[in-house]
Amino acid sequence: MATDSPSARVRARLAHPVIDADGHTVEFWPALAAYVREEGLRPDPDRPLSSLGVLPAWGRLTPSERAERRCVRTPWWAFPAKNTLDLATATLPALLHARLDELGIDFAVAYPSLGLVFLHLPDDEARRATCRALNRYHADVFRDLRDRLEPVAVIPMQTPAEAIEELEHAVRGLGFKAVLLGGYAVRTVPSVARAAPTVADHATWLDAFGLDSPFDYDPVWAKCAELGVSVAAHSVGMGWGSRRSISSYVYNHIGNFAAAGEMLARSLFLGGVTRRFPSLRFAFLEGGVAWGRTLYGDLISHWEKRNRDAVQLYNPVHVDRALFGRLLEQYGGELLKRAAASGGSPGVAAEAPVEDAGATDDFAACEIGSVEDLRNLFVPRFFFGCEADDPLTALAFDRRLCPGGVRLNALFGSDIGHWDVPDAREVLAEAFALVDRGLLSREDFRDFSFANAARFYLETNPDFFRGTRVEDATRALFQ
Repeated sequence: MATDSPSARVRARLAHPVIDADGHTVEFWPALAAYVREEGLRPDPDRPLSSLGVLPAWGRLTPSERAERRCVRTPWWAFPAKNTLDLATATLPALLHARLDELGIDFAVAYPSLGLVFLHLPDDEARRATCRALNRYHADVFRDLRDRLEPVAVIPMQTPAEAIEELEHAVRGLGFKAVLLGGYAVRTVPSVARAAPTVADHATWLDAFGLDSPFDYDPVWAKCAELGVSVAAHSVGMGWGSRRSISSYVYNHIGNFAAAGEMLARSLFLGGVTRRFPSLRFAFLEGGVAWGRTLYGDLISHWEKRNRDAVQLYNPVHVDRALFGRLLEQYGGELLKRAAASGGSPGVAAEAPVEDAGATDDFAACEIGSVEDLRNLFVPRFFFGCEADDPLTALAFDRRLCPGGVRLNALFGSDIGHWDVPDAREVLAEAFALVDRGLLSREDFRDFSFANAARFYLETNPDFFRGTRVEDATRALFQ
């Protein structure tokens, strides 16, 4: 294969390998279908994906029916069709392996495309069977390529039991070293399901596993730690809240990965998961790092003002009614004084609900005693997947703009195989433009395109890169 390209020329200027932490495959359905059938499913041969629930009904509805049902516009024309070489590269792992030097990539972690949908199929049988089929398919098609390509296993998370079962099968049975967990589970509000079952599908909430889940997901995190797999999430947020356009995929797509990642990270952190499982690392892919900076800053400011002790500043029992009365008399004017004469209350603040003593510390599960504790539970635990065309990746490395002068863990992800990469030969070069523009130093770029991804995997599995092209370079990081 040809090796000269804009990205190959950038790679030649680097003194370190490049790890693509988020490439994608495009599943070859004629081959995958056989695995799906072996798992007991019988998709309609004329419309296999629709019959499995993978494709929405949007294309089969009239405009009025879409409006009536509020049918969300989802992805269409999502793969590089005209650039057939890139389409084939994403579909045929051996071709991707052969082109890696041309793409400037030494090692790539390959995520699915259909698998992002399989994880969230509402039908229990279809979800579990398609995930199992995809894992078996990827284990086979990547079998002889893992010196430079590592596929991920998809792990459904509707219940802890199904997650643990697939983790065991994927890691111990099929030999996967990287996993992709569903980032949330859609749950029906029980009271609505009982009272109005015909509309129950429209009365749902999102369980992000750390807070308020009806299940205890700690056994899942414990299993990940036991198996030595870091946790990656790549779920979509289309169809949530404001991202429910019936006509515009772009409207629904913008910011959706960030929304899904932020929800999961917020839930895991406040649910104390990073406290209870210090060895685990969590990656939130394709949403960039800007939301991570915002979340980190918000957690600090909220903890400083609403930690267990500070929140007592807002407890209505501490209102000095005598002082308030004197100030009311002096500054309230006739209107407010006449109103106060009927009850004498200091106002709305004193009528806030009285919380029980055990419900006034939103950070209890984190066991935080200082900002340094918060930093140690967030910064080294969370990693943020950034695409090559995202200039805000630089925010991860600018210590001046982050509380405490920390840097966040940004991961380079090519997203090869999807519509936002019209030419795979240019991805690394596009990312390196941040260096040329002075937004990243070469050291920053080394961490972005190599060291952070290496740490994400090595800190849970020191043997992750054994036998790969980057084994020696990654081992040197810890010497």
